[in-house]
Amino acid sequence: MAVVGYGHSRFGVRSDVNMAELAWEAIKEALETSGLEPKDIEHVVVANAGGWSSEPLPAVVVAEYAGLTGKPLHRVEAACASGSAAVASAYEAVASGMADIAIAVGIEKMNESPTPTVVEFIGRAGNYFWEFENFGLTFPGYYALYATAYMARYGATEEDLCQVAVKNHYYASMNPKAQFQRKIDLETCMKSRYIAWPVKLYDSSPITDGAAAVVLASEEVAKKLTDSPVWIHSIGAASGTANLSKRDDYSGLKAAQLAALAAYKRAGLEPENTARYFDAAEVHDCFTIAEVMAYEDLGFVRRGEGYKLVREGQTYKGGLIPVNLSGGLKAKGHPIGATGVSMIAELTKQLLHKVEPGRQADIRKGLVIAHNVGGTGHYAYVTILGLEKPKAR
Repeated sequence: MAVVGYGHSRFGVRSDVNMAELAWEAIKEALETSGLEPKDIEHVVVANAGGWSSEPLPAVVVAEYAGLTGKPLHRVEAACASGSAAVASAYEAVASGMADIAIAVGIEKMNESPTPTVVEFIGRAGNYFWEFENFGLTFPGYYALYATAYMARYGATEEDLCQVAVKNHYYASMNPKAQFQRKIDLETCMKSRYIAWPVKLYDSSPITDGAAAVVLASEEVAKKLTDSPVWIHSIGAASGTANLSKRDDYSGLKAAQLAALAAYKRAGLEPENTARYFDAAEVHDCFTIAEVMAYEDLGFVRRGEGYKLVREGQTYKGGLIPVNLSGGLKAKGHPIGATGVSMIAELTKQLLHKVEPGRQADIRKGLVIAHNVGGTGHYAYVTILGLEKPKAR
């Protein structure tokens, strides 16, 4: 199965459009890049975490506006991994034979609610009674727990975390779809106010409106539609506990580790020293510590060595493995339901050499990887894409 079309809206505060119009920006581009019309789509999946936006049934509103009414349609939610869940659901529809062509759409209009409301809703995403109601944890607080545990165990510093932000803003400055199209320096990040120590403002992803879409097709149809399909080699998924007190480690996300192992097994890859396989990665950097943990959860380096990649500049172009050349969630933006779909759209464009020159990866191995986390490891998806059709196993 292959990705045959991709679309992406501009991310940011999008008060200029409603939800359906915003989704259409991505859907329209996905249809154009696949050479298809709405009537050709046979199955529709919409990712939307919701709660902060006006539409209680976003999938039906989005589908109607895009001319997709009448198709099999459903909405998926997996917190910040909702977009990857939509891609996986569309993949399953095609793989099962239910459809030859499916579209996964991610959409979020987070800025329709005031910031305190959004912060509260995201903070409820763990175990509401034990964590939010009793202890007042917000999402920056959750990731601050991981950051302090990681720093204490391995010796990483606040400067190391800020270097992630510097890198991601650097690449976002070249991405016309990014929310923050500007570079920052280390001092700017280090001087930004604390949200939950050691997590600072510039360690944190923003509240974002945005949409992304990808069109998937069966092998037979994909070969008819394009000479350059991007093949889905594998999708790995896993879940974690709702209550953080039941977790035995705070320097990595078990769900992401399990999802990665599943993806590698299905793709026929060894799970150690995995950076050698990929030309680029898009990882879930909702906070800078999350990106560092992702390096290790994905097996790019051994446990406790992720921050060294940052110190050595090994996740820039030309390093061991370029990570978040889109700007990542940190600077491209994090419209929760759209993020996972955005990653697949971005990596498809990377493989096809369709991104801006300054952030185009050097495609030699022909494989890329996406890592998308929901909550603080409540859900996790790892998706591997390639230029060559995967071998039958």
